Amino acid sequence: MRIFIALDIPDEIRGRMEEYMERARQYAPEARWVRTEGLHLTLKFVGEVNESRLQEFKGALSAVRAASFDVGFENAGFFPTSKSPRVFWIGVQAGEALPQLAAHIDQSLRKMGVACEERDYNPHLTLARAGTPGSLKGLAPLLELEAPPQFGTMTVREFFLFQSQLGKGGAKYIKLEKFVLG
Repeated sequence: MRIFIALDIPDEIRGRMEEYMERARQYAPEARWVRTEGLHLTLKFVGEVNESRLQEFKGALSAVRAASFDVGFENAGFFPTSKSPRVFWIGVQAGEALPQLAAHIDQSLRKMGVACEERDYNPHLTLARAGTPGSLKGLAPLLELEAPPQFGTMTVREFFLFQSQLGKGGAKYIKLEKFVLG
C-alpha cells in the first residue's frame, strides 16, 4: 500500500481554492488539474509499504510531539520558473512550525528504515501540472492581472496518515489514522 503523512485542508478554504481553480482552468485547459477533494499539504511521502507494518508506522507517528500552529494559504506561482512552468501551486505560510513538524515526522520514520528527505521542506499545494510543454504558460496573465489570491488560515491541531490508491481519474486518498498535536 502507498502511504503518506499530510495535513487536511478545511472545507471553507478548499472551497475558495476550488473557485480559484475554476477561474484559472480557462487559462490553461490542457493542464492536468488536481481534484479539489484531494488537496492536502504533504508532510512526508513514504511510498509503498507492507500492510503488515502499518501498526509500526502508526506507533512511530503517535510519538511525534508538536504544538498546534497556524498555516496560511496565499499567493500562486510556478515551479521551476514562470518561463518554463511545470507545476502551478498555492503558497503556504507557517513560519518554522510546519518544517519542524515535517522534520519530526521524518526523524520518527527514519527509525523504521524510511529514508530522510535530502531537500529542504518546501510547503505548497499543487493545483496543476503541465499536461504538455507550455500548457501552464497561459496562467501568467491571471497572476499578472489579479491581486495575489488569499485563501485563508487554518489552525493545525492534527495530521493524518493517508493511503493513496492509484486509479483511473487520479489517486484517491483515504485517511487511515489521525494524530493530534498539542
